[in-house]
Amino acid sequence: MEIAALIFDFDGLMVDTESPTLTSWQMVYTDYALELRLEDWAPALGTNNGFDPHAHMVKLLNERDPYQAVLVAAARDEILARRDVLKHELSADLGLLPGVAELLEAAAAEGMPCAVASSSNRSWVEGWLGRLAVRHYFRAVLTADDVRVTKPAPDLFLLAAARLDLPPAACLVLEDSPNGIHAARAAGCPVVAVPGVVTGQLPIPPADLHLTSLADIDLLRLRTLRTKAWFQ
Repeated sequence: MEIAALIFDFDGLMVDTESPTLTSWQMVYTDYALELRLEDWAPALGTNNGFDPHAHMVKLLNERDPYQAVLVAAARDEILARRDVLKHELSADLGLLPGVAELLEAAAAEGMPCAVASSSNRSWVEGWLGRLAVRHYFRAVLTADDVRVTKPAPDLFLLAAARLDLPPAACLVLEDSPNGIHAARAAGCPVVAVPGVVTGQLPIPPADLHLTSLADIDLLRLRTLRTKAWFQ
């Protein structure tokens, strides 16, 4: 089936927000002489329900000092608030990753509709799209606020395709995370894997095409992928 639209993930695909997201939690862990390992964090990538870093921190503390674990468990709200401040501070100067702006411009020039499908909440995604002045490129923006379950469930991509009034098979998904790639597959969408700084350190599941950056390809070449067996 011919590719008629593009669906973009957000975190790690359009902007490297995954690095400050992880680093901010690692900074909090360091305050308690703990280590947050990438292999522990990995289930959280691309979803909003794969891993609870605060609960994990309490578990690690309980093995060392049960009394301190109780105190940290009770201070959940204040720890989450501090971590949120760190995340925003570390994210403040980020811009679009290479190739994103060019691809959006090319899609707009050709009249190809685009959507965002992100497991983050709406205020986070819309805030970034507005600050980076790219919101107008997207006919639809779907977030965790729009579905019952996020990636790796297919719901976000199915809803994005519906909002674009297209079958999933006509919507090419651009994803960086394993959870996102699994979700696109489950939705019946073709998917291009573009691992980011964080997800590039993980095993990436099969995709229809693997890239190191969106700067490595243009819209014409993406559209010609429909001639490959996996898009037929």
